[in-house]
Amino acid sequence: MPHPRIAPPQPGTALPWRDLAAAWVLMLLLAGLAWVLTVAQSRDMPMEPGTMGLALPVFLVLWVTMMVAMMFPSMAPVAITWARAIGRQSVGAARAARIAQFAGGYLLAWAAFGLVAYGALAATARLVDGRPDAGRWLGAAAFLLAGLYQFGPLKRVCLLHCRNPLSHLVRYARFRPWARDLRVGAHHGLYCVGCCWGLMVVLVPLGVMNVAAMAALAGVVFLEKLWRWGPWLTWAVGVAFLVLAALVPFQDWLLPGLRMPSM
Repeated sequence: MPHPRIAPPQPGTALPWRDLAAAWVLMLLLAGLAWVLTVAQSRDMPMEPGTMGLALPVFLVLWVTMMVAMMFPSMAPVAITWARAIGRQSVGAARAARIAQFAGGYLLAWAAFGLVAYGALAATARLVDGRPDAGRWLGAAAFLLAGLYQFGPLKRVCLLHCRNPLSHLVRYARFRPWARDLRVGAHHGLYCVGCCWGLMVVLVPLGVMNVAAMAALAGVVFLEKLWRWGPWLTWAVGVAFLVLAALVPFQDWLLPGLRMPSM
């Protein structure tokens, strides 16, 4: 017997308002809890280059927690839109489990990027430890890369997906049922990584556990994806990063994440 397929979402196929409200509240509560954990952890960690002495598994746990804090508010509308697509085929606990799989797949994509981030941070620490003056040029390069990426075609394509994912969700509805929700979340997460990795790069000079920088970037991510003028904000942030790239070689105070701790 062939596997049943989910029909594409039709107008009027909506979750009850209570379910929509519950989904939003759950996402925001998870993001809020992740912020509490991140802030608490940041108080016990020094602002220094590299992986802050963390082993890879611990770093990934911390990284995923940070991504829940920073990304869940902007991911929630997509997860809820997907819930509308599957709403007629699942109810109650089954629907919640499918949304959880979507979120899990999304975080898998960011965890994979966390592996890359860990390697880059470890290399940064070795370079700065051997040549302390290299920090200012690494910082300039990070801001330059992030600024240029804001104007690049890949950023534009990924941001378009994140701002209007409905056409992709319709295509996802035709996937075979095996781990479909997990794969949908991972696929959307890869687009989100493509949209936001340039923003994450600036945490190298600003500090991976710099809570103020994380909060500012989370605000940028949210507005880029959901605000009417989000694409204009993308360009404005790109210009700001390029200005910082020109300034940081002469302003060490802009590089708290690349200064070696004083003995």
